[in-house]
Amino acid sequence: MTADTPALALAEGFATQVQRWSRQTGADDTAVRIAGRAAWLVSMALADGDVCVPLDEVAASLEREFTPERLGELLLQSGIVGTPEARGAMPLILDGGGRLYLHRYFDYETRLAACLVQRAGARDEAPGAGAKARLQALFAANGADPDWQKLAAAMALLGGLTIVSGGPGTGKTTTVVNLLACLLEQDPDCRIALAAPTGKAAARMTEAIRQRAAHLPVELQARLPTESYTIHRLLGATPTAGEFRHHAGQRLAIDALVVDEASMLDLALASKLFEALPDLARIILLGDKDQLAAVESGAVFAELSGDPTLSATHLERLADLCDLSAAAIAPSPAATATGLKDCAVWLTRNYRFAGDSGIGRLAARINAGDADAAIALLRTASDASLAWIEDDEAPPGVAALRRIQDGYADYLAALRGDIDDLASVFRAFDRFRLLCAVRAGSRGVEALNRLVSGWFRRGLEHALDPGEHSEWYPGRPVMVLRNDYVLKLFNGDIGIVLPDTAGALRVHFPDQEGGFRAVAPPRLPSHETAFAMTVHKSQGSEFDEVLLLLPTEYNRVLTRELVYTGLTRARKGVTLVGGERVLGRAIQAATRRHSGLAARIGEWAPTQRPSV
Repeated sequence: MTADTPALALAEGFATQVQRWSRQTGADDTAVRIAGRAAWLVSMALADGDVCVPLDEVAASLEREFTPERLGELLLQSGIVGTPEARGAMPLILDGGGRLYLHRYFDYETRLAACLVQRAGARDEAPGAGAKARLQALFAANGADPDWQKLAAAMALLGGLTIVSGGPGTGKTTTVVNLLACLLEQDPDCRIALAAPTGKAAARMTEAIRQRAAHLPVELQARLPTESYTIHRLLGATPTAGEFRHHAGQRLAIDALVVDEASMLDLALASKLFEALPDLARIILLGDKDQLAAVESGAVFAELSGDPTLSATHLERLADLCDLSAAAIAPSPAATATGLKDCAVWLTRNYRFAGDSGIGRLAARINAGDADAAIALLRTASDASLAWIEDDEAPPGVAALRRIQDGYADYLAALRGDIDDLASVFRAFDRFRLLCAVRAGSRGVEALNRLVSGWFRRGLEHALDPGEHSEWYPGRPVMVLRNDYVLKLFNGDIGIVLPDTAGALRVHFPDQEGGFRAVAPPRLPSHETAFAMTVHKSQGSEFDEVLLLLPTEYNRVLTRELVYTGLTRARKGVTLVGGERVLGRAIQAATRRHSGLAARIGEWAPTQRPSV
């Protein structure tokens, strides 16, 4: 369990309150003690990203003083634990599979499962008569047989829920652009919304769609959505945390929703998003099942994309729509049972990284959990896209620091040149990024930002730099850490401090029209310097080159998903800095989040699924 101080204090307070409630019900001392321990574990599990705690883990924490079965009996006797059939106002819920939940998260899971089952499967109406010809024309350039991009678009035309998983460069955006073209040709008045969990991912989605739409007729390009929303903004955030203007009682007025970077969706937000959608609205989730999961509890996208198998009936419909034989369509075997069929597609053909590219091969070995093969590739790779600095010094050694300075050399040169050319300055900054696994310590974000900032200011020596007494200086990159709907700045947005025409320092942010807007530093919401960022914060971003810095000692946040996510933020080149022992252990450590979403989905019988 994470020893984070706020999480620990919250867990201890919750456990104390649960024991007080349990005593008030007349429970005996043993049941009260067990209830307090279970409450503490559930609270700490949520801080770690789990949705629930298995009873065998509760038993293990008590050194097997009780069997899981006996623990379940004691918890139900404590007076503060309900069941799915008799929840009441109990703070904890114990399901039939031996999973213990905070009541609110069991409710989120149940509500999301209901929405998923309602939307899954084929829609009653068939795609328009010209759909087959449109798909054939739009995806003709791919040349693949079968073409899983085309099949993914066809699945979205046939069903209400489509989950498309693929790594960077596998064509998720191209798939969506062509799908949107099909929807708009079929219904020119189709109301389409684009969304992502963060402002950075939303802005990048709009730009990517604009770039990929050049092959469409001009009149069709003009009808594509021109703005993406954060999910919070789409739902209409209110001053009350966790509450939105759009919900089950006041739905969004849309016909189709595309959510990019859906791997960052946590359970609570996913539940609220699905409930706010009209019953007949299509939803398409795009993401990478191998990436890091949400910071908050749950790994919704990874769970839902685990089973790409197709029923015989759906296979026939797909084959007909894509002008293929059913025998030619062979989806990958399921990784996990999800309770959903005919919804998930895995895009595996990479258009950015060739099969023999260093980044592509390393990513595959990391995803397979093969640490020995990954390290062997790093040691022997002649591919210029990969470099390994085997450094576990604290702070980083000379070679790593020199590489960081080289990475930001183009940015420094851009600021020494025409500082008024904002587009060039931003392009130079986005060519390289320093990614850290952790925030604290000599190899964490905070220390590296201080180090790079000092070097950068000395190298630039700008006349408008007020000196070390001020944190504001020309060229300082700034990341927003909290949504500000008035300023239209969102968590993850990055701006650069540059002088305006009057010589005053302002933080400039790209806007969705391709221009820039300036914000006075005192008006910014919570923020931090962004020469270095955590891998979590880099999700939804891409850079030409990346340096991924691992800590000197193994930490529980180090997982294969973190290494893979950091690696695949790069388009052209990666430098990995870390020791063999820490790297190898990270690759072998797969993220495991406890959840009962598949069980909740399975509880909804097919006869309960409304026709859509």
